Amino acid sequence: MSEFKILKIEVENQIALLTISQPKVLNALNETTMEELESAFCNRLKEADVGAIILTGAGEKAFVAGADIKELAQLNPLDARLKALRGHALLEVIEGFPKPVIAAINGYCLGGGCELALACHLRIASENAQFGLPEVKLGLIPGYGGTQRLPRLVGKGRAMEMILSGESISAQEAARIGLVNRVVSRENLIPKCRELAERILRNAPLAVRYSIEAVNTGLEMSLQEATRLEASFFGLSCATEDMREGTRAFTEKRKPQFKGR
Repeated sequence: MSEFKILKIEVENQIALLTISQPKVLNALNETTMEELESAFCNRLKEADVGAIILTGAGEKAFVAGADIKELAQLNPLDARLKALRGHALLEVIEGFPKPVIAAINGYCLGGGCELALACHLRIASENAQFGLPEVKLGLIPGYGGTQRLPRLVGKGRAMEMILSGESISAQEAARIGLVNRVVSRENLIPKCRELAERILRNAPLAVRYSIEAVNTGLEMSLQEATRLEASFFGLSCATEDMREGTRAFTEKRKPQFKGR
């Protein structure tokens, strides 16, 4: 019996399909969902049989349509701050996860759902996807990192327009401004995400992990500090068995057999 009430995890060929499954409420990020996501990323998805994660929402209407408005309406200022901090902690785990996390975005990706997608390493959207941070329409501001991750991804001006207007944008516009990596048909969403995950999994796992950490950490540093960090990770990668296997396989004109060591 699954330990989760809302999440579904299916692992095949090292790819974990992680589905938020409560389509009747458009996969809203309520307290239970947040708890289960935390458990999944801190436990099950760390296991050796998982090499990459595809995160999606059940049904065709929504990836995650936002937070649970009924829960938000009951918050006092102290509880609201604590809720935001808890959300930050969860999304920082996802953003810093050592295995690639791909958001497969189907339908509404709003508010906390958009912030969840922003924390993933890569984002692929279906043609019917819509993106937005509509919190100002409720008298709120984005509380799970949206005011920080969105401008880092698409630039200050575009992020300001989305945040201050509260209006949604289409999948095509999201791709144009760099919010998503690409747009595909609805029926090809998960297959295309699997293809991308498979391409990543053919590479050296430690090199992928070091690359994720170098990008995430380096963005918060000066260029000089960040390039020194990169040099450190480059040195670490040269100490791995995978590096020796990869360079040897190249010279021998064969496919490398990486072991994550």
